[in-house]
Amino acid sequence: MEKLTRPISLTPPLLLLLCIPLALAGHDYGQALTKSILFFEAQRSGYLPHNQRVTWRSNSGLNDGKASGVDLVGGYYDAGDNVKFGLPMAFTVTMMSWSIIEYGKQMASSGELSNAMEAIKWGTDYFIKAHPEPNVLYGEVGDGNTDHYCWQRPEDMTTDRRAYKIDPSNPGSDLAGETAAAMAAASMVFRHSNPAYSSELLRHAYQLFDFADKYRGKYDSSITVAQKYYRSVSGYNDELLWAAAWLYQASGNHYYLDYLGRNGDSMGGTGWGMTEFGWDVKYAGVQTLVAKFLMQGKAGQHASVFEKYQQKAEYFMCSCIGKGGRNVQKTPGGLIFRQRWNNMQFVTSASFLATIYSDYLASSGKNLKCSSGNVVPAELLSFAKSQVDYILGDNPRATSYMVGYGNNYPRQVHHRASSIVSFKVNPSFVSCRGGYATWFSRKASDPNLLMGAIVGGPDAYDNFADERDNYEQTEPATYNNAPLLGILARLHGGHGGYNQLLPVVPTPTPVITKPTPTPAPNPITNPAPVSSSSPVDIVQKMTSSWTAKGNKYYRYSTIVTNKSGKTLKDLKLTISKLYGPIWGLNKLDNVYGFPSWLSALSAGKSLEFVYIHSADPADVSVSSYNLA
Repeated sequence: MEKLTRPISLTPPLLLLLCIPLALAGHDYGQALTKSILFFEAQRSGYLPHNQRVTWRSNSGLNDGKASGVDLVGGYYDAGDNVKFGLPMAFTVTMMSWSIIEYGKQMASSGELSNAMEAIKWGTDYFIKAHPEPNVLYGEVGDGNTDHYCWQRPEDMTTDRRAYKIDPSNPGSDLAGETAAAMAAASMVFRHSNPAYSSELLRHAYQLFDFADKYRGKYDSSITVAQKYYRSVSGYNDELLWAAAWLYQASGNHYYLDYLGRNGDSMGGTGWGMTEFGWDVKYAGVQTLVAKFLMQGKAGQHASVFEKYQQKAEYFMCSCIGKGGRNVQKTPGGLIFRQRWNNMQFVTSASFLATIYSDYLASSGKNLKCSSGNVVPAELLSFAKSQVDYILGDNPRATSYMVGYGNNYPRQVHHRASSIVSFKVNPSFVSCRGGYATWFSRKASDPNLLMGAIVGGPDAYDNFADERDNYEQTEPATYNNAPLLGILARLHGGHGGYNQLLPVVPTPTPVITKPTPTPAPNPITNPAPVSSSSPVDIVQKMTSSWTAKGNKYYRYSTIVTNKSGKTLKDLKLTISKLYGPIWGLNKLDNVYGFPSWLSALSAGKSLEFVYIHSADPADVSVSSYNLA
């Protein structure tokens, strides 16, 4: 990607969206969703699968990582170049996952859920490879300088494919934190369809968060070749909070909720009022997630801190719709405008936050509180819709900025693979500089249609030049498309009639247990029979009760403590007389075991699980365990 180092603002200046009546244009959001997912198949690196739908692409990058002794084949090219940049790739996966978490039902009804999940898995499969050790993460393959010197198809690459990593001596908390967020969010996507894979992703997420938090530093100080292209201007505190929020949402482990509460002030989560959200600056995303936790009734002792997160989330939303203390800049045609280079990345990300926050508010029966007064949730959704409609062609130029959607869309996209004849049509080698002479300089439409790609978009005055060398406006990027998946699914499928916040029930005071980041192998022993002197202590108590529809319900908290001086593993509990839902354990046939985020209990440590039913406490007993 032809990137420029850019200043960012961490205070209230410019950036995001607009507001047009909800019933403006009759766009086919379902078709746009289908095409936006197809774009990710054009960005694939590695061995392409048999069901590859973008058929003009072929295998590429098949030796990635080989020189470093690690398999780094796969993943995504970020934009119009052939480099695999880890930070924007991870943000892309996080946002695709968030889209499914919020609007998976709508995607399923449109027939696109499986395709969206495959797009996520293509990224997470790569991240598993890129994380071969708990404190090692490969964050880039290829070098932007040498890559941009050449104009070649990925299938012909002759550029340097060196791999760059972070480790304890060369940390990268922002990169590791964002990758932890991506793995945690994706684990939620696969929880029901592929639970083993989901657990594997969550294990990597735990390890990556611990790595990011323990060995702090900016990744571009360690992977210096990334500085010209994806400099981490905002630092790493936002990614640490972002990762903690996703790990809490994925695991329910209150260690991460407590992390958000304890560090919200010192790390800027409660302080920065943002008008930007993207691959670098995550604060608005963190603030939106924490506001969700607050509205769900999960804040507990951190309610006062989480309220400050929410105030900053609403600062962002109000600035988008022009009703804040300082509002975002917009073009005359109504598009939010942050910068000339690839402005669309901010449009789609901000529109996504506005969409989900609109639904959070509607589900909680609340309005948005702006400096100009209260705003109904529908106005946020109307704003997001106006931005999507602009992208799809409702703008002064009547141009669709999604390639392949409508009749008037960019034809000379700044993209190596789409601008050069397909390897399958003509496999003749395209040389490094020869590609510039023969293909880059052509004043003609691309030979391959880059279906669904969202290009950089117009300038501050709605002007746009469809020219291949105009990389600021005609280059697409994966992180432009990723947030759009959720918005398009929402606009196409409607709200769905369900509570976006899920049922809110009273929350007990949590026992905070930091998860063991690396699951230990099972010892080769037979499970110990339970004796009267069991080292496992079980204490139950009723923490709250309420009446609903004439029935009395009780919430019980159960604390399981390892009283031995050894590590407790393979714990199996028998629970009878249970007549309601249970959280915090993993059911294994007729017994219950450790939750997916916990593999063992150290000496003296405890875990908590809770259940709700309308009866006396259930009978909980130890079936078996191992001590190591």
